[in-house]
Parts: sequence; C-alpha cells; structure tokens
Amino acid sequence: MSETMSQPTARTLVLNHADNVAVALANLEPGTPADGVTTLRRIGKGHKFAVQEIAAGAPIRKFGQIIGFATRPIPAGDWVHEHNCGVGEAHGAFARDYDFCAGVTPVDFVADAERATFEGYHRANGKVGTRNYIGVLTSVNCSTTVAGFIVQEIERSGVLDDFPNIDGIVALKQANGCVIDSRGAIFDVLKRTSWGYATNPNMGGVLMVGLGCEGFQIPRFKEAYNITESDTFRTMTIQETGGTKKTVEAGVEAVRAMLPIVGAVGRTTAPASELMLALQCGGSDGYSGITANPALGVAADLLVRHGGTAILSETPEIYGAEHLLTRRARTRDVGEKLVEIIHWWEDYAARNLMEMNNNPSPGNKLGGLTTILEKSLGAAAKGGTTPLNAVYRYAEPVTEKGFVFMDTPGYDPVSATGQIAGGANVLCFTTGRGSAYGAKPTPSIKIATNSDTYHKMIDDMDLNGGDVLEGGSLEAKGREIFEEVLRVASGKKTKSELLGYGDNEFVPWQVGATF
Repeated sequence: MSETMSQPTARTLVLNHADNVAVALANLEPGTPADGVTTLRRIGKGHKFAVQEIAAGAPIRKFGQIIGFATRPIPAGDWVHEHNCGVGEAHGAFARDYDFCAGVTPVDFVADAERATFEGYHRANGKVGTRNYIGVLTSVNCSTTVAGFIVQEIERSGVLDDFPNIDGIVALKQANGCVIDSRGAIFDVLKRTSWGYATNPNMGGVLMVGLGCEGFQIPRFKEAYNITESDTFRTMTIQETGGTKKTVEAGVEAVRAMLPIVGAVGRTTAPASELMLALQCGGSDGYSGITANPALGVAADLLVRHGGTAILSETPEIYGAEHLLTRRARTRDVGEKLVEIIHWWEDYAARNLMEMNNNPSPGNKLGGLTTILEKSLGAAAKGGTTPLNAVYRYAEPVTEKGFVFMDTPGYDPVSATGQIAGGANVLCFTTGRGSAYGAKPTPSIKIATNSDTYHKMIDDMDLNGGDVLEGGSLEAKGREIFEEVLRVASGKKTKSELLGYGDNEFVPWQVGATF
C-alpha cells in the first residue's frame, strides 16, 4: 500500500492523512463507530463518509486530492455522494498547479541480462506479436457483411486447423466510412486506425474489403501510407470484383493463399521490452482507485523498468488528475500537449451541451464513485509512477518506450481500439462492476477490483485485485499482474479469449462531421 494509505480496519479505510472522507469496505449501518466518528446513515460498500464536518463549498478530499466540493454542510459521519458533493461552479475546471516536470524521477532500469522475456511472433519490421491473426478489414459499413461472410467461410471450412500457429481470423467491421470529407477529422482517424490495425504486430496477414464508391477510398488510403500489396496484404472492392458472391469467393481465396505464409511463423523468445501494454478500466467502482488500478500501475512500472511501454488513455477519465501527470512529464512540451488536449475536451463537451462531470456512469455511482474528479484520480493510478515520455493523438503509432499517454474517449471499446491501432500487443482491463470485454487481435487480461465481482464473474475475470485489502499488498499484486502479462504474451489464453470475445469490439472514434 502507499505510504499515506492507512492500514484498513475490518470495515473502513482512510487513503491519505489529508483526506476528510473514509471509504467503507463493508456495508455500515447507522450508528457504526468508524475512524473517530459515528455513521449517521447506512454507508454502502465502496462509498464514502465524512470523518470530520465539511462546510458548504469546502473541498472534499480523497487520495489527498480534491474530488469535489460540498454542495451543503456535511456533518461528520454522513454519507458523501452526489446529493451533497459536486465538482463546483466551474464544472471541475478549478485551477490546478501543473508544475511541469517537477516530479520526474529517473527509471531504475533492470539490467539487460536480467530482463524478463516472453515467447512471441517476430515480424519482418522488428516488432514482436503476442498473437498471430489474419484480419479482414473494411473501409465502409457497406462491406462489413461481405467481410463477415469471408470469415465465416474460412472458419466453416476447418482449414485453420491445419495451421496451429494462427490464432484465428477476425472481421474488423467499420460502422462508417462514407459521406465523410477526405480532408476531415473522421477520414484522418479512420486512416490511422485502419493502418494501425493492419500493422499491429499481432496481425500476420490482412485483407481489406471495400464497396468501391465510399468516401474512405482504399486507393487514397494506400497512397497515404505508401502501401503496396503483398502476399500478406491484399485489397478488393465489391463493385470491382463483381458483387457479393464473387467477392466472398475472391476473399476466401486470398485468405487461403495467406495461410501458409502466416502459419509458418512460430513463437520464439523476445525481450519484455517488445511489449506494449494498453491500460484500461471500465465499470469502475469505489475500490478501483484503491486496489486494481494502483496494482496495475505497479505492473506498468515493472514493464517500463524492463524496457517496455505502457499506454494510459481515456482522457475524460484523467480530468482532474492531469496535474499529477504533467509533473511527471519528461519535458515541458510533453506536459503542455496533455493540457492542450484537456482544454480541447472542455471545449468539446461545452459545444455538445455537456460537461466533463457527465462521465461517471450510473454503475460507477452505484459502486461509490461520485464525480469525474474522483474517478480520474483512481483511473490515473493505472499509469504508475515513471516519467511521462510522450503524448499521442488517437490511434497514432506509439514510438516512444516507457510510460506514454494517448488521447481517447473514456468509452472502453473506442479507447482500446485507439491503443491497439497505436501498436498495443497486450491489454490489461480493470473493472469493479464487472465489464464484459475482449479484443482481437490483442488479448485482454481482466482484473477485478473486489473479491465479490471476481467470484461472481469468475468465468470473465483473470485476476482478483480485491485481495489487496484482504492481507495482500499492491506491490505483490502488481508483480502478479506483470507475470500474468508475460504468460499471456507467450500464448496463455485469457478468459475473454476462451469466451470468444473480440469480434465486435473494433470501434474507431467518430470525431468529425458526417454528411
């Protein structure tokens, strides 16, 4: 546990000596003595109660940071939630000290000879995959059905059984792709996302299928990235090929031709420095920022020490905690780029008649999270403690090693799609309420924040972060997560893979005008 986190009693926890709230680790009935006060009403597990009187307008602190402001006087022992806690008149945009680069500490790298390894698929460009998939990409929604038919025919034929080194084939179905400006934001994002998936090291071969007349033109896409077709990258359109049936037949033939080439690649030893770990959280609760998220942060730090890369994202869910990241920025330019993105989101929310505090979902609030500021402070813990080396736009190729940030929405499938497009070859996903998620071609390790969810959804959860509060430690749990990442990178199937997730989780960000 952190140096400022109190040792939990059987039922409550104060996270920082500066906090004026405590967290209930079990349901507390009215009249329960806890942390020097007596509860005035029932406090649900994962929820907060005041450990001192809080005046109206005064800041409410958890993690030693401001998570909101009292909207009315809060007596000691009272429940603290959305009925008496808000983000303030500025909708959470109160002044924060960004203190660029002030908290940068050098990484204690593991000696080369002692660095961890995994068994992966070495690619011609020097990257290493943790999976070996064939992807059928689509340029427009009009071609998604045909892409699905191609995948169905390959799977139905049983031909994949002859190639045990191939993990599978997936149709990455596009929801848009037409009535867009080729000079606009949607085209740029789709272009980056599609090429990012095509070049992700977990992809051994790619077939791209279009309709032919769509706005997201395949020839223009190929020209943008100087792409030439090869034995493992093919394109076709339904109109040029001669309709649905002929395109399915041609697509199946193209995939069959790739199989021997893709299947000839086997796993060989690679350094952990070739791992690019996407950090995600969804269905968060009051335990997320106490157990699984900081434990994942420990694992991210370990990966960075072994030379690897960890990608934090979900920009709306670091809102209110971005000052903790700017202090870790390697350079002032890196920190200012993050702040610029935060201001873009404030404007984006205002233009759409929303506010940043709209983010906590009903499930988040039922689990004990009150404001976006509180949620963000817990979510940012996934990023560990090492320097912030770079900030990327959505789906941009991640080229820096170490800890980096990618701008994405908070919606998990959209966010993870950007990270995978950026090159993530393994993903860790923490959840308190119990998110059902999995991706292809990148395996997703699910980590429950509490033991109840872990046991209730045992078929979906890979690891239990809840035992951090049951005699464990963040350091030990972080090491467990890191070792699980190595096992999954070497081929161990995650629960979401065993359940068959990943065929519907390709969701590029729709961030521009559609006409």
